Amino acid sequence: MRRFGAVDSLHHVPPPSALSALSRPELEALLVELLGELAILKQTVAEQREEITRLKGLKGRPNIKPSGMDKGTAPAKPAKDEKRPGRGKVTPRVGVEETVINAEIPPGSRFKGYQSFLVQDLVISVRATRYQRERWVTPDGRTILAPLPEGIDGHFGPELRRFVLMQYHQGQSTMPRLLALLRSVGVAISKRQLVRLLNENHEGFIAEAQDVLRAGLETSSWVTVDDTGARHAGKNGFCTQIGNEWFTWFRTRSSKSRLNFLDLLRAGHTDYVLNDAAYDYMRNQGLPAATIARLKVEPETRFSGQTAWKAHLDRLGFNALKVTPDPVRVGTEGALWGSVQAHEFLCDAVVLSDDAGQFNIGRHALCWVHAERLVHKLDTFNDRHRAAQTRVRGLIWDFYADLRAYQLKPGKRRAQALRARFDRIFLRRTGFATLDRLLARLHTNKAELLMVLERPEIPLHTNGSENDIRCQVTRRKVSAGTRSDIGRDCRDAFLSLVKTCDKLGIAVWDYLGSRLKVAGYAIIEPLDHYVRALLRPA
Repeated sequence: MRRFGAVDSLHHVPPPSALSALSRPELEALLVELLGELAILKQTVAEQREEITRLKGLKGRPNIKPSGMDKGTAPAKPAKDEKRPGRGKVTPRVGVEETVINAEIPPGSRFKGYQSFLVQDLVISVRATRYQRERWVTPDGRTILAPLPEGIDGHFGPELRRFVLMQYHQGQSTMPRLLALLRSVGVAISKRQLVRLLNENHEGFIAEAQDVLRAGLETSSWVTVDDTGARHAGKNGFCTQIGNEWFTWFRTRSSKSRLNFLDLLRAGHTDYVLNDAAYDYMRNQGLPAATIARLKVEPETRFSGQTAWKAHLDRLGFNALKVTPDPVRVGTEGALWGSVQAHEFLCDAVVLSDDAGQFNIGRHALCWVHAERLVHKLDTFNDRHRAAQTRVRGLIWDFYADLRAYQLKPGKRRAQALRARFDRIFLRRTGFATLDRLLARLHTNKAELLMVLERPEIPLHTNGSENDIRCQVTRRKVSAGTRSDIGRDCRDAFLSLVKTCDKLGIAVWDYLGSRLKVAGYAIIEPLDHYVRALLRPA
């Protein structure tokens, strides 16, 4: 099946020895075809120039703004004649201290009470405490040392650690600026010590982010996915996002292949499983039945890790097979998908993507905004082409608006009508050959574009993923990339937790205070508990 990103090859009509022998319609057809090929070549040159600019570290071309399809089809808000309400009463989150200000009054004045005026302020100060810990030696020779107060772990207190993590990950500050800020307020800290505060002893946060992913994959009826470029250890890589309206999770790897995505969906598990889901995946990927039978006849169906799995494939002779599709790759992808299903992740859940091939897993749906954007960005060469493009875009926008209305009130008859209407839109002939080929290609994705008719609860776009992944893009711009593996894992984990807290309505400041046991901290349960409570079916 052709995907959105595929480019159709042009079927050229070889011109005769003399162009004068061609009729006017033939010349026009040849001209349109050559203009289409020229547009593709121009796009290729522009992409190459952009890549050269990026490698040289120069400023590239601005990004094209999205089509605004989702906002454009939203119902208009009713006009309000009444005055816009104010922001409401300010309610501080801390205790309010009462201070009486005396006034200079002339004799004979009458007291009329007080006029309240609330002022919020911030006190930033550094406090250093030297704990004198008692040491005792028992009669049997043991040394007893008085324990440190709760939350003290190292020579920097929990409030300082909370401030550092908050400023770096949610505030998106750079490490040199954060170091300068701490020193300017009086903290005696070195660059190495600050790096340790950001990267060391955070295994609990990394594990909690992993638990959030598992909770989301176990209980969600849909997830949206996306990826973006990332730098690690001086090399280009990719950061993958998985999430929905209640959780977000990031992971940076050197590859964005389907093998990598399936591995991420295992959420930390390392086993490979051969089950019905694995065999169905292999069949759908075109692996011959005889090759699948080799795996089925073996009694062993679960393998603890990559080494055991590769050894099993080698015993069955998969590595010696030089055929297409590659049986090692397809078999490994199937075993990974079998592991995902064995751990009850994404059971009947829909994966919504922008049509990147690595995300086409299980029940897959496509983003309508990305589909319409292809029509929006199509190169036109005359008024007839532009009119056809405008007409088709209008039909797609109207159809998208009706899909949104269907989500509010689904029904079988409406679904059948929408399917028939989809065919009329994407099988039409406009006379613009390039547009017709694009519409035919989009029509091949009918099942994925119309997944909403079966599952009205899923969104029609991946805007949520694109919004989530902006924090990774911002971090990449302000800090380039990570150097150590633990630094990469901490960045991904903290950004995942920050985004999840925002979606759950939990203040990141309170969350960090609870985990670092700051004095008087509020109790925040593990975030996966909140995700399970929100996503678990009633």
